[in-house]
Amino acid sequence: MKAYIVGGAVRDELLGLPVKDRDWVVVGATPEEMTAKGFKPVGKDFPVFLHPETREEYALARTERKSGRGYKGFTVHAAPDVTLEDDLRRRDLTINAIAKDANGKLIDPFGGEEDLRQGVLRHVSEAFAEDPVRILRVARFAARFSFSVARTTLALMRKMVASGETDYLVPERVWQEISKGLTEEHPERMFQVLDSTGLKILPKPKFALSGGLPVRFALLAWPLEESDVEALCKRLRAPGEVRELALLASGYRERLKQVKKPEELLDLLKRTDAFRRPERFAELLAVARVAAPKADLARLEKARAAAAAIDAGAIAGQGSGRDIGRRVDAARLAAIRSAL
Repeated sequence: MKAYIVGGAVRDELLGLPVKDRDWVVVGATPEEMTAKGFKPVGKDFPVFLHPETREEYALARTERKSGRGYKGFTVHAAPDVTLEDDLRRRDLTINAIAKDANGKLIDPFGGEEDLRQGVLRHVSEAFAEDPVRILRVARFAARFSFSVARTTLALMRKMVASGETDYLVPERVWQEISKGLTEEHPERMFQVLDSTGLKILPKPKFALSGGLPVRFALLAWPLEESDVEALCKRLRAPGEVRELALLASGYRERLKQVKKPEELLDLLKRTDAFRRPERFAELLAVARVAAPKADLARLEKARAAAAAIDAGAIAGQGSGRDIGRRVDAARLAAIRSAL
């Protein structure tokens, strides 16, 4: 039984990047032997174990055979006779198909180290075409490393899209890859790669993408109609915080550029829930700074700060019913007028 470090840990070490997690492949072992050595089984679809001390993941070497559509349509074979090269061959890209043994020796049967030096994303084998999620992974790695995509790999991805294999993409897996790509250092590369394959998942960005994930996604949503943003978020199963900010950006883009009067400012602050959700409002302004640089956002920020300083609780203690809201609004409006 032999264990090898594989995948991202080897790749990132060769690139001189910090290694966060290490994954291992075990060759020549059975599940029974692993548990006898104290490893804890945690895999659902194939044999994966946690090391009894380091808690790192150890997977038995395996092969995969296509048996249906989509990323779940595979039959997995894990047995002691599966070799390390067999396991590496099923992986997506050559840069992720490099292993390292206990002595630090690299096992690189598919030329991944050279592709790292050249900055190229290249598929390991034709089995790449069996999993449509790999198209998204290539786009994400392009966004992370700003690598180019090998011509043969790009041709294969185009063929996958044309064949309808991507029709079976699962929304949760799509969002997992897309959200990571959006937050990488070069997110524009993800869009370029996806566009070159013909896969239509996201609208093309109109602005440079910066900030956290909700802000970057909202910048994509800014030019869209609210109904289109709602449909996009539903299709991608985007989380609530991402969806909410995207809808705010789309729904209030014109008002953010136009509001000037104190009454208009207060109304916008209330409608965007700026007093109860100041962090989200700050994200909305971060979107607007990029998408509408001529908007007078400093005036809006000053208005929010002045209105937020009003002690609504103290005012509420002086009355009851609808009168409370009216008096709070009056006090906030007076504060805005005074600040401006």
